[in-house]
Amino acid sequence: MIRAITVVLALLTLTAGFWGLCAPGSFASFVNFPPSEHFVHDAGAFQLGLGAALLLAVVWADGFTVGLGGYLVGSVAHTASHIADRNIGGATGQTALIAVSAALAAVALLERWRQLGWVLGHVDGAATPDWAHFTRQKTVALTTFRRDGTPVATPVSIVVAGDRAYVRSYQKAWKTRRIRNNPAVTVAPSTARGTPTGPELHAVARKLSGVEHAAAARALRAKYPLLHGVVVPLTHRLGRNTTGHTVHFELVPRVRKEST
Repeated sequence: MIRAITVVLALLTLTAGFWGLCAPGSFASFVNFPPSEHFVHDAGAFQLGLGAALLLAVVWADGFTVGLGGYLVGSVAHTASHIADRNIGGATGQTALIAVSAALAAVALLERWRQLGWVLGHVDGAATPDWAHFTRQKTVALTTFRRDGTPVATPVSIVVAGDRAYVRSYQKAWKTRRIRNNPAVTVAPSTARGTPTGPELHAVARKLSGVEHAAAARALRAKYPLLHGVVVPLTHRLGRNTTGHTVHFELVPRVRKEST
């Protein structure tokens, strides 16, 4: 309900923003405000910033990035309105100041994003020691093993939920087939291309189904709202005839697995 209300308010606010920027006369008439094209453009820019912040709050978990993102959108639109209206309102110094504030917001947003490990979705802060340094890790090198024991590393997204870690693949992927033959895997922090950047953890991969499958999908979607909320599911759906269905695996540290 909270997300639905937030999205509705965001869409209404964004509509008002675009209306004020694109048709200031119509907007001024609708709100019964004395027409002032430049002032209405500025009001539209502020509405865009507010609407953007509301939408970002639906998918981003960090307050700083939500606030800075909304401010950046509003400031960019405000700068553009001042440039477009330079002959009817505002001053060059004001335009420069607004542009500088937008640039500062962009710098702060990027730095905050870097501090968060380039992950803006929800991150579980109650991870067990085994998975603690993977909570904000965006990509890991998942190593699976061929029948002859040859290791094959693949970069994948990972999400940690308490004492569980999940990864996603598709039914006909080679790593899925290798896990079916040998569930022993290793996982290590890595770059987007799969180059390890930290120590590996030995684990056992367990294919999920039913409610566990759905829980893994929700956890991935919460951490990666765009990538695993939109892009990957759409890609899997469009290529289903070739790749098969989406599959999820729980990774269990091998020491804990053997001790039980």
